Amino acid sequence: MDAIDRKLLDLLQANAKTSIQALADASAISTASVQRRIRTLRDTGVIKREVAILDPKPLGLDITAIVSVELERDRLDQIDAFKRKAREDPQVTHFYCIAGESDFVLVVMAKDIAGYEAFTHRFFFADKTVRKFRTSIVISTEKATSSLPI
Repeated sequence: MDAIDRKLLDLLQANAKTSIQALADASAISTASVQRRIRTLRDTGVIKREVAILDPKPLGLDITAIVSVELERDRLDQIDAFKRKAREDPQVTHFYCIAGESDFVLVVMAKDIAGYEAFTHRFFFADKTVRKFRTSIVISTEKATSSLPI
């Protein structure tokens, strides 16, 4: 990956709908070169996917919870089952396996506190492998980005 690839990635992170011509103009290469480079970046997995970033408020998602989770045991089958459950749940928007006091950190979206409480009953209290979980409710979002520093 060279400086031109990084320039293209930076431009696409800002706006994935930037035209091929605009990308070519900004990076001083031909449109054919831009297309070839973007295809290579997709094929090699550097560009994983292109999505619309949505504002949760108009969708009625007023609660963002950051939850740390500790499991009862370090059994691989239980860890795998928990990971699968978290990856599949649409309310879990971010899911990290971490080193430290907890085993996992989840970011969970809900319509309201009652919706989050229902999530905790379904997701944590009903799961015998969960030792404990701690929730922090987001008061305000000062920065949220999917852009990576290039």
